[in-house]
Amino acid sequence: MQIAVCDDEKEIRELFAEKIEKLYPEAELSLYRSGEDLLLSDKDPDILLLDIQMPGKNGMETAEELRRKKKETIIIFVTALDEFVFQAFDVGAFHYLVKPFDDGKFAEVLQNAVKQFEDRKKLERAGRKREKPSLMITTGGEHITVNLEDIIYAEVYDRKVILHTVDADIEYYGKMKELEEKTGDEFYRTHRSYLVNFEFIRKYDATTVYLKKGQALISKQNYGEFVKSYLRYNQRKRGR
Repeated sequence: MQIAVCDDEKEIRELFAEKIEKLYPEAELSLYRSGEDLLLSDKDPDILLLDIQMPGKNGMETAEELRRKKKETIIIFVTALDEFVFQAFDVGAFHYLVKPFDDGKFAEVLQNAVKQFEDRKKLERAGRKREKPSLMITTGGEHITVNLEDIIYAEVYDRKVILHTVDADIEYYGKMKELEEKTGDEFYRTHRSYLVNFEFIRKYDATTVYLKKGQALISKQNYGEFVKSYLRYNQRKRGR
C-alpha cells in the first residue's frame, strides 16, 4: 500500500508522516512539497493526503491531473479552508479534512480510506467483475454490440444518434429517450440532444460539459439537477 502526502509546508509533511507511520508502519510512504513534484513522480499513490493552497499547481488542479493518470487513487484533502468542499466532489475526493483536527479524527479518516483500499483489493483478487452492460444497435446493415461504459457521450443529429466512444464514433437510427433509459444513472441527459457519461467528465460550467473527448451542451433548466446527479455519482463511486 502506497500512501503519499503533498503539502508545501515541511513541518506539516513530517507531522503527517509521523502519524501515518504509527498507524501503518508497513505502508510505503512518499512526501511531496508541490503538486508538480507529485505529478512528475513515477510512484502512483493508493491514498493521497493533499493540501489545497500551494504555490504553483494548487490541490484541486493537482487532483484533476492525477485523476487522469490514476483514477482509483483515494484522495483526502487537508486544508484550513472549507470553501472548496464542493469542488472536492468534482474530483471524487474521499474526504475533506478541515484544520485544525485532532489525532482521533485523522486516524478515523485514514483508517476508513485504508479499508476502502483493502476492500477494492479483495474484490480484485476474488475476480468479482460485474458483467459489462451493453447496447445492441444496427448500423450500416450490421448488428454490433457497444459496451455502455465505453460511450463518452451521445448526441442527436439529423434523426440519428451518434455514439462517441473511446474508440470510434458510431451512428445509428434511434431515439435518445430509449438510449437514456438503457444507460441508467451512470449517464445524464444534459440537453435534449446530448447524453453524457459521468465517468468521462473533465470539467463543466453552466452551459457546457467538457469530456475526455468532445463536449456537450447543458440546458439552463437541467443544470441544477445535473450538478446534484454528478455529486451523487461521485459519492457512489467513492463507496465502491
